[in-house]
Amino acid sequence: MSTISIDQVKKLRDQTGVSIMQCRKALEEAGGDMEKATIILKKKSGDIAAKKSDRSAQDGIIAFKQVEGKAVAVVLNCETDFVAKNDEFIALANTIADSALTNGEQAARDQAATSVSELVQKIGENIQLGTITIVEGPIVGGYIHNAKAGAIVALSAGTPELAKDVAMHGSAMKPAFVTGADVPTDARAKAEELFKEEVAASGKPADIQAKMLEGKLNTYFKEQTLVDQMFIKDPSLTIDAYLKKNGATLVAYKPLSLI
Repeated sequence: MSTISIDQVKKLRDQTGVSIMQCRKALEEAGGDMEKATIILKKKSGDIAAKKSDRSAQDGIIAFKQVEGKAVAVVLNCETDFVAKNDEFIALANTIADSALTNGEQAARDQAATSVSELVQKIGENIQLGTITIVEGPIVGGYIHNAKAGAIVALSAGTPELAKDVAMHGSAMKPAFVTGADVPTDARAKAEELFKEEVAASGKPADIQAKMLEGKLNTYFKEQTLVDQMFIKDPSLTIDAYLKKNGATLVAYKPLSLI
């Protein structure tokens, strides 16, 4: 068996970032051949990632990138907030986002597979590439809060700052629906059933009860619908009115979260 020197181990560690023990074992297995040892480490990184893949990875970050007319958000999950703050973890999320912005989602996923496995080997936690959200439109902007949640917005006109305002509002208010047309029939039916009991308890005549019911339903769903919500920066305007005031309409709204 070849004698493995400290210099060889250090060189391999500098190249891969993997622990000294793993580097020594790989060099011993490869008989001191640096290239073979690198291949062994890459293979082991995939095996380690597969073994850790069933562990819960519900922390992480959202990396956001944008250019004119296009924005991308990448969710990279890990097990702990400690790893979510790791520089290499953050750099990987941003690299994947750059790739998705330039080459599209599938290419980004393909390119990320090896990098994710290698980082799992170095860090020792389950790391999973989550959603990749790509939004395109005449005007695009986004907002990410503490790298954990946010939204991307596309508008018909205006500025990226205007789109960011709407994205920030959505991140704070978390609307369940974008427009009234997005409210499912069953959701409205369930709400109607609930409010009917309240209205019936009023003892008002049937025609008054009908108006009360409609008013309660409208108020309830407007509070949960993005375009009908009162703009957080100017409560005198709904989001729809705020956009119209600035000569824009909503083209797309994509909420973002780690899970």
